[in-house]
Amino acid sequence: MAGKQAARRDGDRQAGAPATVVLPPDCRMAAQAALQAELAAALPGGAVVLDGSGVERVDTAALQLLVLLRRELDGRGGKLAWRGVSEALNEAAGLLGLARILELPAGGPA
Repeated sequence: MAGKQAARRDGDRQAGAPATVVLPPDCRMAAQAALQAELAAALPGGAVVLDGSGVERVDTAALQLLVLLRRELDGRGGKLAWRGVSEALNEAAGLLGLARILELPAGGPA
């Protein structure tokens, strides 16, 4: 379902506009296939906006996937931005030392 939502959003965006990917509330191993597909679909545009404001649960696998996205965008000269970051996502990334790599916004949740 999440993949269909992203496809609709991407189909509606204008050329050059960043792709927006809304991270699921349960951003753990079970959601990885759908999330990976959404992120892969967002890459060709070169600019990705992640909305992590609704994330309630997150695991290391999801954070690794986001780090891979960050590195892939860096390699392509792309840009990553955040629309929002939940407390759960911010805390998990902070505990693993990934907040800086993921360029999470400073401060608390959005």
